[in-house]
Amino acid sequence: MVIVMFTDTHCHLYKEYYDDLDMMINKIKESKINKVINNGCDRSSNVEVLENIGKYNNMYGALGIHPENVDFYTEEDLQFVENHINDEKIVAIGEIGLDYYWTKDNKDKQIELFENQLELAERVNKPVIIHSRDATLDTIEILKKHNVRGVIHSFSGSYETACIYIKMGFLLGINGVITFKNCNLKDVIEKIDLSNIVLETDSPYLTPVPFRGEKNDSTHVEDIAKFICNLKNISMEELSLVTNDNVRRVFDI
Repeated sequence: MVIVMFTDTHCHLYKEYYDDLDMMINKIKESKINKVINNGCDRSSNVEVLENIGKYNNMYGALGIHPENVDFYTEEDLQFVENHINDEKIVAIGEIGLDYYWTKDNKDKQIELFENQLELAERVNKPVIIHSRDATLDTIEILKKHNVRGVIHSFSGSYETACIYIKMGFLLGINGVITFKNCNLKDVIEKIDLSNIVLETDSPYLTPVPFRGEKNDSTHVEDIAKFICNLKNISMEELSLVTNDNVRRVFDI
């Protein structure tokens, strides 16, 4: 008998978003989500991730500087990531990448920050968790220059783009976006093999249908899983087995 359990490979479980983290972690433990990877995005959240992975046995961590914070980070913030990247239960460098949605004025600074963190990933042999928004071509070209592996977080691109990332050895992080009306991601997931995806929530963001408007949390991985199972006409047991194998293949969990 297969026990159905899933991993939320990308969430932001910070006190900024959740009034009672203890209660939230207990809610997750009572669900079919047995592990979460809490992603940092700046100095304060990286510090909090480190504190919480020591406190909660079902939580692992990723440390990184998000591209939206490129105008505010310091070299000391990057050094903090490097100093702690091999700490126990830190399984990736993330959330890192490029984001041209709000502005391209700091594009060069974003690329420099991205490259610095990719170089660190190469040195310490850690997977990366990649944020790419309105920056697909630059993201692909930069990743080609580095010997890294990991996850393309919140993937919502075309089938052709999915194939490029998969060929490069990356897994695609699938979250509540797939449940959104008029989302083309459904067509992509129908075409690709389950061995190429992991599940995530991006909590507290991107809550899946029919819960949009509510604050997201890791328990909604189960709703995303059900949606994918209906889409692919497979059982929850099969999806659980495959995605957990995928998680183990990339992360040291």
